[in-house]
Amino acid sequence: MFRKMRRFKQEISKDECIEILKSQKRAVLSVIGDDGYPYSVPINFYYNPDDGKIYFHSAMSGHKIDAIKACDKVCFTTYTDGVQKEDWSYHVKSVIVFGRAFEVEDQEFVKETAKKFAMKYYPKNEEKEVDEDIAKNMPRMKFIGIEIEHMTGKRVHEK
Repeated sequence: MFRKMRRFKQEISKDECIEILKSQKRAVLSVIGDDGYPYSVPINFYYNPDDGKIYFHSAMSGHKIDAIKACDKVCFTTYTDGVQKEDWSYHVKSVIVFGRAFEVEDQEFVKETAKKFAMKYYPKNEEKEVDEDIAKNMPRMKFIGIEIEHMTGKRVHEK
């Protein structure tokens, strides 16, 4: 169903892909938007190593949510910054995920995931501050998960 990587010599392992998912903070989520047009939007995300899923927060409604409700198939892409101190050329590792998006309904799970998400982006924040912010925003918090169906990673050294 999913294509194999054409440049297979540049493929990175599943473990390397997971490390990139854990460490990177920005990604692009692509959905099937209005009238069949692709719609891609930059997002912050959290990879949960316990269940192997990707999570992101969203507004309660909008183009992205409407598209996911209409078709749950998504493509998610993230990559490293590619800059290396000892070399002027670009060294990039990227991960592309194909999967199915779903709204996270379990509010206790949303609360736990929101905390892990927040600590990824604001590790110097006090947990108390994060807990207060989550409690204040829970009524307006929508979390979407991505069940990974296929994942590939690639190493590129541009000279």
